[in-house]
Amino acid sequence: MNKGGFSWKKLSGISGVKSNVSRKIGIPLTKSGRNQKIGRIVSKGCLGILVAMAIPMLILVVILLY
Repeated sequence: MNKGGFSWKKLSGISGVKSNVSRKIGIPLTKSGRNQKIGRIVSKGCLGILVAMAIPMLILVVILLY
């Protein structure tokens, strides 16, 4: 009853080489890793755009209320 304890790729060193290459180039080699990286980039970009749009609106509201 093996629950993922043994891996030929890990034994042969392929996993280590892939992780080292991934760290060096800065791009994840797995699909889920790439999706997470893209998600982080997009969410930071959207948040920055929303903040940049909200600040002038808040200033305008403050000016109109006074």
